[in-house]
Amino acid sequence: MTKHPSARESLSLLLRELKLMAFVEQFADMADRAVKEGWSFEQYLHELCVAEISDRRQRRTARYLKQSGLPKDKTLSTLKLERLPAAIQRQLPSLCEGHIVDRAENVLAFGRPGRGKTHLLCAIAHELICRGYRVLFTPTFQLVQRLLLAKRDLALEQELRRLDSYPVVLIDDIGYVQQSREEMEVLFTFLAERYERRSVMITSNLVFSEWGRIFKDPMTTAAAIDRIVHHSVILELPGPTWRGNEAKQRVEEAARAAEQELTTRAIAEPTIEDNTVVADPPTEGTHCSRAGKAKPGRRPRGPGSQARSNARGSRPRRKPTNSKATR
Repeated sequence: MTKHPSARESLSLLLRELKLMAFVEQFADMADRAVKEGWSFEQYLHELCVAEISDRRQRRTARYLKQSGLPKDKTLSTLKLERLPAAIQRQLPSLCEGHIVDRAENVLAFGRPGRGKTHLLCAIAHELICRGYRVLFTPTFQLVQRLLLAKRDLALEQELRRLDSYPVVLIDDIGYVQQSREEMEVLFTFLAERYERRSVMITSNLVFSEWGRIFKDPMTTAAAIDRIVHHSVILELPGPTWRGNEAKQRVEEAARAAEQELTTRAIAEPTIEDNTVVADPPTEGTHCSRAGKAKPGRRPRGPGSQARSNARGSRPRRKPTNSKATR
């Protein structure tokens, strides 16, 4: 006799077919709760839909983070806001909201090495992903090599379309490596294709007046700057290097820890006294004018030697004999 599945088993299969995984995991427990608390059918369905949407957002965020290539440790929670200029601190909340992506605006961070440019833009990118935007993080040399390989295979247009699926592309360290003319051309093509359609985020240690070192040709440099600066937010990070300050703090902390360890050891170890040789006090009846002083190179006198000395002192002295009288 064929056993038919129960209503709950059948419902679970149907929900899996519809890919409603949160429904599958929670509909039974939530149905029991609905009965106990007297929910209506609409309220029960509403709670299931809220759970499904929340679960999908979490899985989407985890998938976007994995695809982005962003450093996991460079987030807003690890960013030391007090090191940022006051103007950037005021701009940061609005940059994390995602309106710049909706308007296809760019974010440019400039500063000397070690100022926190990459950490700042990566923190913004993490927040954008949490709000449902796809982001791709790539160092400049990797992006250029990716485009060059596509151009060699006559697939540059297809590669640009794949990159176009990311509303935001974060290009790190543009200007650190000198570009050849062929590399410059594919980089310019990428920036021109995204102009006013998609956002780019760029970190660079070169101000615009030095971008001629990147694009080689003055006309190409001017055209690239014009497209990037138009509809962009520029963040300047002056001041001392973050990495240098952090390294100095680590050295100071290590020195303090070593000093504390030495102090702890000194307190824990017992004090070792000097083995000072103390001579026996002079015995009554003897005439020791140099008692308690040991001559260099001699063993100190012990109780036995003192007793022998006393015994010799108590013997009667023999009178000297007169040799003439004896004769």
